[in-house]
This record gives sequence, structure tokens and C-alpha cells, in this order.
Amino acid sequence: MISHPSPDSNLHSQAQDWLVLLTSGQATEADARALRQWCAKSPAHAQAFASTRHLWQQLEPAARQASRVLPLRQMGRRAFLGGAIAASAAFVLLRSNLLDGLGQPAADFQTAVGEQRQVALGQDVALELNTQTRISRQGGAAITLLDGEVEVQAQAAVQVQAGAGLLSAQQARFNVRQAGEVVCVTCLSGQVQVLWQGRSLALASGRQLSYDRQQAGEPQVFDPVQVMAWREQLLVFHDTPLSQVIDEINRYRPGVLLLLNPELGRRKVQARFTLAQLPGVAGLIRDAYGVRCTELPGDVVLIS
Repeated sequence: MISHPSPDSNLHSQAQDWLVLLTSGQATEADARALRQWCAKSPAHAQAFASTRHLWQQLEPAARQASRVLPLRQMGRRAFLGGAIAASAAFVLLRSNLLDGLGQPAADFQTAVGEQRQVALGQDVALELNTQTRISRQGGAAITLLDGEVEVQAQAAVQVQAGAGLLSAQQARFNVRQAGEVVCVTCLSGQVQVLWQGRSLALASGRQLSYDRQQAGEPQVFDPVQVMAWREQLLVFHDTPLSQVIDEINRYRPGVLLLLNPELGRRKVQARFTLAQLPGVAGLIRDAYGVRCTELPGDVVLIS
């Protein structure tokens, strides 16, 4: 008996072909437009690409252990399915405007890698978007944070949907950061009401709260210098593992730093960088820790 591929498996197969093409180093704007048209054919098409892209992104830990970088143009779907993708170009393309928004909800406001932007929602609510942030507007002073980080300054009622929580405030200033399903809300002044899984949590000035779909933590004190350093064009780290430092730097820096040494990644760091220093930050890490840095095309640096 001959078995035939299901429609879903065909869509995922096509989505894999699209992603391999767009991360081959040979993709054009016409290719990106063609993919947008493919995703727009049906919700199933968009979901197939979103799922495939998510799987690709999950391969980053394997790439961090890779001892070499393979050209993606030599790989087909079989290599993709085998989890052998260790190419730096993949991560550069995934962070580029070429793939922004594909298979994801549309954003009304967004920032590129290293970009920060101010947005006014009327006269009484102002937003400051950090790097790699995507926001959709729901009408009036209501927004959804799709990904990234935003500071909200409100002199009137405002609502922010962030992950599994709905944030409401009036006469308040607060910072919201979302990475995947994890959301961190920091109240800088006033008070923020957090509606999460049917519970209402009051977050007072000087307190920070993190949550995801499964659980919400307790409000904690925070270091305002570290949390809000990005508003001063700074990154500040206190006793932070180097792996986390590099992850944060990668949010702001074109290209990508790939840490290949897990033991090195556990070393604690005290550091302060201006955003202007980030293009050469690999050299600063090399000099401070005596590590080896291998530079590759596309602003990719292997640290070992």
C-alpha cells in the first residue's frame, strides 16, 4: 500500500525549502516577496513557516558548540531535518529585515537590530522602543508587545498586552521586556496592574515582576541602573555569566557572537559597554579573558 504525504507535511516541506533558500546567502528581495505571497495563501501556510522558523531558531545551542561553520548553500532539507545547521549566515538572516514578520502577527511599530525609536500614542502616552522590538496597536492607548522591550510613559490610561498578561496603568512609567513567552515588567514610578491567568497583581514603584504562561513570580526589587541603562545607550552587567552577556550584546550588535566554550560562558562578568563600542566588543572580550576570536563574513565572530 502506498502512503501519500498529508497536506500539512507538504506545507512544512515547502516551508523548509523556503527557509533554506532564504538563508542560502543568495536570497533576493524578490524571493522575500514571493515567500510573503506564499504565507498569505492561508493561515496554514503562515503557521507552517512560523513553525519551521521556530525550529530553526532552536538549533542555536547546537551552533554554539560547532567547531566550524558550514556554507548553507551546500545543505538541503535533509541537513536541516538532521539538525546539522551550524552556519552563521542563518542567524544573520534570521535577524535581518528580509525575514521580519514572516509567519508572525503584523507590527505597527518595530525596530531593527541596534535601533531605538520613540512613538507617541496621542499626547499623554509615549513609547520608547528598544532594539528588535515589535508592537501592534489595538486602538487608542492599547498596544500588544509582540517581542522585544519598551518603556511606557503614561499620563493617562494605557494598556499593554504582553505574553500571558495584560498590563494597565495610569500616571505611571514602566518597562516591559518580552523574550518568547517570558515577560518582565519593571515599574519605575506610579503603579502597574497586572492581570494574569485571572489574577490581578499590583506592581508598585520600585518593583519588578516576571511571568510566563505557567507561572508568575513575586514582585522583587531591582537595580534601576542595570534595567534602564539602554535608555542611556549603555549595557551594564553585574556578576552576570558571560553567556548571558553575549546573548544581550547580540540583541544590539549586527551579525552575531557565537560562544563555543560552555565553561567560558559560566564565567561571571562585571562590565559596562556603550552601544557605540559593540561593533568592536569581541576584541574587548578577547583582551579581558584571553579568549580566541575567529572573525567570519557577516560580522560573525566565534569565541572559544
